[in-house]
Amino acid sequence: MGFGRMKRKEDARFIRGQGRYVDDVQLPRMLHGAVLRAPVAHARILSIDVSAALQHPKVHAVITGADLAERGMAWMPTLSADVQAVLATDKVRFQGQEVAFVIADDRYSARDARELIDVEYDVLPAVVDSRRALDPDAPVIRDDQAGRIDNHVFDWEAGDAAATEAAFAAADVVVEQDMLFPRSHPAPMETCGAVADFDRVGERLTIWCTTQAPHAHRTLYSLITGLPEHRIRVISPDVGGGFGNKVPIYPGYVCAMVGSMLTGKPVKWVEDRSENLMSTGFARDYAMRGRIAASREGRLLAVAVDVIADHGAFNATAQPSRYPAGFFSVFTGSYDVAAAHCRVTGVYTNKAPGGVAYACSFRIAEAVYLVERVVDCLARELGMDPVELRLKNLLRPEQFPYESRTGWVYDSGDYERALRKALGLAGYEELRREQASKRARGELMGIGVSFFTEAVGAGPRRHMDMMGLGMNDGAAIRISPSGTAQLAISVQTQGQGHETTFAQIVSEELGIPPEDVDVVHGDTDTTPYGLGTYGSRSTPVSGAAAALVARKVRDRARIVAGAMLEVAPEDLEWVRGRWAVKGDPEQGASIREIALAARGPIELPEGVEAGLDAEAVYDPPNLTFPFGAYVCVVDVDPGTAHVKVRRFVAVDDCGVRINPMIVEGQIHGGLTDGVGMALMEQIAFDEDGNCLSASLMDYLIPTAVEVPDWETGETVTPSPHHPIGAKGIGESATVGSPPAIVNAICDALEPFGVRHVDMPCTPSRVWEAMQGAR
Repeated sequence: MGFGRMKRKEDARFIRGQGRYVDDVQLPRMLHGAVLRAPVAHARILSIDVSAALQHPKVHAVITGADLAERGMAWMPTLSADVQAVLATDKVRFQGQEVAFVIADDRYSARDARELIDVEYDVLPAVVDSRRALDPDAPVIRDDQAGRIDNHVFDWEAGDAAATEAAFAAADVVVEQDMLFPRSHPAPMETCGAVADFDRVGERLTIWCTTQAPHAHRTLYSLITGLPEHRIRVISPDVGGGFGNKVPIYPGYVCAMVGSMLTGKPVKWVEDRSENLMSTGFARDYAMRGRIAASREGRLLAVAVDVIADHGAFNATAQPSRYPAGFFSVFTGSYDVAAAHCRVTGVYTNKAPGGVAYACSFRIAEAVYLVERVVDCLARELGMDPVELRLKNLLRPEQFPYESRTGWVYDSGDYERALRKALGLAGYEELRREQASKRARGELMGIGVSFFTEAVGAGPRRHMDMMGLGMNDGAAIRISPSGTAQLAISVQTQGQGHETTFAQIVSEELGIPPEDVDVVHGDTDTTPYGLGTYGSRSTPVSGAAAALVARKVRDRARIVAGAMLEVAPEDLEWVRGRWAVKGDPEQGASIREIALAARGPIELPEGVEAGLDAEAVYDPPNLTFPFGAYVCVVDVDPGTAHVKVRRFVAVDDCGVRINPMIVEGQIHGGLTDGVGMALMEQIAFDEDGNCLSASLMDYLIPTAVEVPDWETGETVTPSPHHPIGAKGIGESATVGSPPAIVNAICDALEPFGVRHVDMPCTPSRVWEAMQGAR
């Protein structure tokens, strides 16, 4: 009962193959759609001839951008106040962009017929390097925008530029390093898809889709279609992984809706793996220059960052903050610095749009990577052990709540305790002795350390704004007369175990066994409004709402118990699942007994309604700030430059752990993601904008073969403002692991004089670094 290790309730259906995903939805008379995509990255559309496709015996309709323009639906709003083409009208702006939508009796006929569409293109020069996007001779990508003469999206700054430059001028040591956090892709097991069913009589639209944010999607679908929001129902059934990839609205969703409106029949669209990798929301793609200033003794004085942020052909970044670069201004990390400043410039390129919070909060993976790499570079410059440098500068417990130089208020932390625990688990001193011995034999062993602070729980109104909407979350509980509960939440699970974790929260608050708490999610008709699951916000925000609504139930139960026991409510105390008379604990009533009485003939005080049902909305006062310390050991083959991650120690502090087993699973998944980003994952392009990573043969993701047995530990520093002290874990491990791995690789290559290797650290890239340093 309550918090603790518990097997996931939802796994019973998943391990039996009884999960219900979008592609499992089968409706009477259902048709199927297929998208025709651009074969080039940049070209004007001279003509589109769909006549041959329409003659296919199984084709019902072919939709083009011109058809959507007649309905005022050729362009749709993005989550970053831009617009994106649903189907291209004037020109295509990235390879894989949607050009036409074919609707047929079955998926195979739709795909066959799309090959019959004849599109004439006038190919234009493409720009895929964000660092060239602002060159005077760079092709202008968004000439759909009146008066646009360049590819500039935004300039954004945080911190104090003058104070930072003054600190640099006074510093004994200044280190500068360029680095790229390359474009990667969440690559969820299930690709994106939708089934749209428009009822012409009732003018109601039901859409099943692979979304992490059903209510946000409903609001945007209303803006796109012109249908009133209450006539749109969005259902997100079981989702086979999201990792931020299923936050945005994709043109295929809209085309399915339009297709159902045109044909009067349900229309299903499900993309294949290549479509997913080529056209859906990417992550990262930040070209960064970091500078760090310090005293000769290793006291950090200032950090400065300049970033070129690649946003692709449309600014469709799926992040809900008021800041164009999300939470990147947490780049000071876990350190006490006197001054800090960052400047981020967003640019358009001929690549797919996106910019999602892939297994982290918004742009914090990039921020942590930046600061942890420059700290390691500084340690090298000072000739100081990177652990010693970190211990000298980590924030201390008495400094919390701590306001960073860029305005973030960290809630709580004991950073040194976490780092020392990680060092102890790793046997750091012994590892250094082993390394010295191996180096004497010509072997390349590296030890990397990273420390991170993440900002999660997107919700506080002062920081959040998604299409004019705040980020508070609702929760509602219905208590049956027999004392079981149904909890409706506004976040959507994609494998995080919400049906278990949220049941445990209610159990902890009310004493109802988790098995008797049914968690409802993913349906806008049956759940309270909220803006979904991403950026590690489920437990910090919606979990808090669940705790608060359970406490409302408990407070009402106290009144009913008072009536049952004929005592004043204030004379009762809560004792694990029951209200008991103070001083006489034998006299009391359990929550089950109270639930029955609340619906029975008992006379309740005036103004008290029958039943124990309740609703709550949680508007968090601040983000939460989980943190962690990681130690990585790698071996680099001096003949092939192959990197093997031999050991990895991860100590995480996410506050109160509701279900440690689920937390550990999240950490294992995040660490594995980190190995992929550090060593193998990159969405690559040639100079013409052709995507070179459009299959899992070309876009490599780690398997059990490439990762070590994870060694994990924990410290617990509760969040003081969260109702249950939880900070949320999300996949913070994805934030801390890439810098630890790259730090380890650069440590291994120190004999060659290598200070930095850009990710992914493939054998060819590591070999080039070794040879270049020679």
